[in-house]
Amino acid sequence: MGLTRAATGSAAAAGLRPQAADQQRVIALAGNPNVGKSTLFNSLTGLRQHTGNWPGKTVAVAQGSCRWKGKDYTLVDLPGTYSLLAHSAEEEVARDFLCFGGARGAVVVCDATCLERNLNLVLQTLELEPRTVVCVNLLDEAARKHIKVDLAALSVYLGVPVVGCSAGREEGLEELLDALDRLLEEESSPSPRLVRYPPAVEFAAAALRPLLESRLHGRLPARWTALRLLEGDPTLPSVLARQTGWDPETDRELQGALARAREQLAHSALEDLSGQLAASLVQAAHQAAEAALPQGTATAGGERLDRLLTARTTGIPAMLLLLAAVLWLTIEGANYPSQLLSAGLFWVQDRLTDLLAWLHAPAWLHGALVLGVYRVLAWVVSVMLPPMAIFFPLFTLLEDFGYLPRVAFLLDHGFQKAKACGKQALTM
Repeated sequence: MGLTRAATGSAAAAGLRPQAADQQRVIALAGNPNVGKSTLFNSLTGLRQHTGNWPGKTVAVAQGSCRWKGKDYTLVDLPGTYSLLAHSAEEEVARDFLCFGGARGAVVVCDATCLERNLNLVLQTLELEPRTVVCVNLLDEAARKHIKVDLAALSVYLGVPVVGCSAGREEGLEELLDALDRLLEEESSPSPRLVRYPPAVEFAAAALRPLLESRLHGRLPARWTALRLLEGDPTLPSVLARQTGWDPETDRELQGALARAREQLAHSALEDLSGQLAASLVQAAHQAAEAALPQGTATAGGERLDRLLTARTTGIPAMLLLLAAVLWLTIEGANYPSQLLSAGLFWVQDRLTDLLAWLHAPAWLHGALVLGVYRVLAWVVSVMLPPMAIFFPLFTLLEDFGYLPRVAFLLDHGFQKAKACGKQALTM
């Protein structure tokens, strides 16, 4: 199909910064976990993960190259993440590469079967990189679930190209590369639809923009930077100082403007700025999904259920009940298969004992093989396998339904008080 795949070596020493002499078009490949992003990456490059690390981080970032219509592309497979708010190492790496990695454009991969959840990352990426192609993947699975995505309507709504594909079948790759080629050939960047935050927030960000524009010199969008500084992102000032030589924390004029802007936000009775920004993103993603999905695909009942699971008053009780149900099913459901496995495996132990007795094997051999190795293995399998076989599929279902990100969202505010992030709630 005219696509040439080429593997590049590990770029860890170079911090995954392609050499300027290569004259390749560097493209950041972003997306939520489990949306087929790495499958698309492998289909385009033919790689099986040649990786390196972003400077200062141990999070793996894969890099490969391909050639399309006589032009070379360097594709950088960023770690899967739900946002760019830098609450985790993966989010920080993805954000820093989009900001300072030298990418000329981005491709954000979405899962067509749960489009609304994925559009949150799309909207955040558009705030940073207007030259973005939205790749709606897994269209074949969406068709089996009778989900139809209006790609043209979504493109009009977002203001950037939207392409559908099924990366596992290598369908839609040509259309994706064509859209990317056209986007990079245009002299002017697209003007994507930006998320509208509460008026008080927009006013505060607008007050900071002149100061930031004179200091950033186009290296980062001033509006996005203003929002992050207002929110109090603890990682951004140090990254800006390292990458640009300008330290916002030592800039007295900027710090004075920030203090005045935050004071105005306090007078506007706007509580929990981070929560307001996240709520605006969720609302914008919902509106974009409504534009892309035909009437009836997302029912009003689903919206009511979503509000029930994420509201302040009902979200935590619903989460505790649901996780308690998962725990109960895991423990109670594992009892019967554990008993069956135990009975079967220890019946085999008795037969092994009979076999060694018939062979007149020494007692030490029977003790080492049967009472040692086999008995320990039988106990571990009979006790651990049934609950794992129940627990992991249940959590996979919760992930597929998009509930685990909602748990992280519900608990993020509390975990931030402990200098952690909401995603860590799942391991806790």
